[in-house]
Amino acid sequence: MKQNPDTYPDYKAIYKDILIEKFPDKIEKCLPLLDKKRLSAIDILNLNQKIFGQSKPESSKINQQLHSYCKDDILQILGYQKKHKLNNTKLANHFKLSRNTVAKWKRIFLG
Repeated sequence: MKQNPDTYPDYKAIYKDILIEKFPDKIEKCLPLLDKKRLSAIDILNLNQKIFGQSKPESSKINQQLHSYCKDDILQILGYQKKHKLNNTKLANHFKLSRNTVAKWKRIFLG
């Protein structure tokens, strides 16, 4: 199911505003991601890490529970797993997911 672009937050505008207002020194480091036509969930996670750095483990767990991924993002994550030859546990740790979520995605989208 495709998501309606009108229901998405405009992440490019949000992150550009954050960079201009609070972190002008990090703009150049983030430009390659912000110049993309569409930001995937992985791009948004990368931007967040580049701008704000590593988060505390307790806040990271809470934030991860609030993430949702569209089919394209899930397939990109599963493609990352295949490209880097990761098992479900290593992929889950890399993207801060549950390994059960990874197994479910594989069953739904690849099985």
